[in-house]
Amino acid sequence: MKPLNKLATAIIPNDGGELTLFRREDEFSIRLSGVRGELMNSRVYNSEKELSQMGCEHLKSTPNAHVLVGGLGMGYTLAAALKAVTPSSQVTVAELIPEVVEWNKGPLGNCAKNPLQDPRTNVKVGDVKHLLNTKTPTYDAILLDVDNGPEGLTHSDNNWIYSIDGLEDIYQVLKPNGMLAIWSAGPDYLFSVRLKNAGFKVSTRIARARKGKGRKHTISLAKKASS
Repeated sequence: MKPLNKLATAIIPNDGGELTLFRREDEFSIRLSGVRGELMNSRVYNSEKELSQMGCEHLKSTPNAHVLVGGLGMGYTLAAALKAVTPSSQVTVAELIPEVVEWNKGPLGNCAKNPLQDPRTNVKVGDVKHLLNTKTPTYDAILLDVDNGPEGLTHSDNNWIYSIDGLEDIYQVLKPNGMLAIWSAGPDYLFSVRLKNAGFKVSTRIARARKGKGRKHTISLAKKASS
């Protein structure tokens, strides 16, 4: 097997460490400096796709829906969200690290079939928190794949998203019947309790890292009431 070749690096804001993009033929890998190792691989993306499929299932016939994706990564969640919604809908993707957006505009973008080129895509470079605490009902679905979920925090700035204060703010920016879908590396009972305390109707599903096999990841589905 050929070795991975280093293509680029990016510094995560606020002392979050360093990301490195690697490539081996048509395989890409994004790794975090230190003990964490590989964060993403272009051959392991099924659960990211299922995050979008589950979170946007209620929007397949809804015109002019607005979906927010927290974290661009390798583009698979964004691509699946675009596929799940109608032609008149819009998908906003928030990505903290500018270089990750640029990587997805290059050869990495081919992995998910270049979702940034879809005219329904709106890119916001910055902390997704700033889109989640506006107190204004804006989104029909919010899909979060940030920092490995509530149990896998690598960056303390993301604590707010999974806190009761953060979840209550997210509840407010969802429209009635809106869905919050959160990817995590594994189940977290206490997080489900926080979701319920924030007002959501909660269910959890298992998604495999690869279709039909691989690690079991958890998708938390939290629905806002109709009114």
